[in-house]
Amino acid sequence: MSDALTLPAETRERAGKGASRALRREGRVPAVIYGGKEDPRPIHLEEKELVRQLMLGHFMNSIVMIDVDGNSERTLPKDVAFHPVTDRPTHVDFLRLSKDAKIEVAVPVVFINEEESPGLKKGGVLNVVRHDLELICESDKIPDQIQIDVTGKEVGDSIHISEITLPQGSESAITDRDFTIATVVAPSALKKAEEEGEGGDDQTGEDMEAGETAATEQGPDADAAEEQEDKSE
Repeated sequence: MSDALTLPAETRERAGKGASRALRREGRVPAVIYGGKEDPRPIHLEEKELVRQLMLGHFMNSIVMIDVDGNSERTLPKDVAFHPVTDRPTHVDFLRLSKDAKIEVAVPVVFINEEESPGLKKGGVLNVVRHDLELICESDKIPDQIQIDVTGKEVGDSIHISEITLPQGSESAITDRDFTIATVVAPSALKKAEEEGEGGDDQTGEDMEAGETAATEQGPDADAAEEQEDKSE
């Protein structure tokens, strides 16, 4: 698991649209800490430090210690809202954690030993169906990534969740099916799948169920997005 991050914060004395906009003009980002059978705690963070930590690449899978008013809250980032035009962070939700808590997180997958795959060496293509795995982890044992070994994989082979040995303290959040993570396909098969996808629903691998293709994001206009973010604060 990534080392715990630390973010200094201050208590938000006022909520609402006007107060949030004033904070953003001052280079601060409104946020809230919730969960743990305690009342939500509105806070605000320095935008520059938040952006720096977001750029680390593992912010959403890291324990973040929020230092506010002399106390430290152990949290997990659950959502970061961004302005649709400027991409500046506009609001952050943090889930308060107890030491023995179990939480659901999306952990990225990384494929290794591709040079040891006969199918890939013959010109096959690794068609990734899931770039992240939904896992239930102990809060102090969140893995940075899940490595998947493709040694020995031939064209036509699939990699399912049942083949993956998950780290201690982690288990799949999806238990009702042996879902596909990736397949090794011939280039011609991949081209055909892409052509079919242009005319209708994406189908990017065998045994792939609906909802496992990447959705096309279509953001709202800036005013609508800002109005929505204000409603959540």
